[in-house]
Amino acid sequence: MKKTLVLCTILFSIFAFSQEKSGAKQFWKNLQQQCGKSFEGQVTEGTDNDAFRNKKLVMHVRNCDKNTIRIPFFVADDKSRTWVLTYKNDRIELKHDHRHEDGSEDKITQYGGTTTNSGSSTLQFFPADQKTCDLLPNAAANVWWITLDETSFTYNLRRIGSDRLFTVKFDLTKTVPTPSAPWGWKD
Repeated sequence: MKKTLVLCTILFSIFAFSQEKSGAKQFWKNLQQQCGKSFEGQVTEGTDNDAFRNKKLVMHVRNCDKNTIRIPFFVADDKSRTWVLTYKNDRIELKHDHRHEDGSEDKITQYGGTTTNSGSSTLQFFPADQKTCDLLPNAAANVWWITLDETSFTYNLRRIGSDRLFTVKFDLTKTVPTPSAPWGWKD
């Protein structure tokens, strides 16, 4: 009986530890591998008069803690935007931190959403949360998503029920020089 109990305990332990990590955890680990690196991107979907078109777009995976990843997103000399991803309870939250040049928060900031499931190792969806709906009523139908694989990172926004679609794709195969600190940060 003791041998059977010991054998069952060992088999259970092996089974428990051999289980594949969730999609969210795999995505998180893959994104953390980019920490400290900067990449150039381009708009692949959006309106022709989009304010980001024909400007230098750089993301810098600047800060990676166990449960928070901060990614400043520069549009030419505009250093006002940082994507803040937070991992908690096998879900990932995306917030948009917008700052003025003096470092103070913009009145439209900290909007975004949290994944409703674990997602996959290469794709995470973020429907607008209640704070976003309260702050930006027109954004109640927003869904953001990020794709991540060995060669690219894409940030996407779709406003459900409209033609609004925005995608910027970053080439992860080529790093670029690290930009100076975004507004509100210190080097």
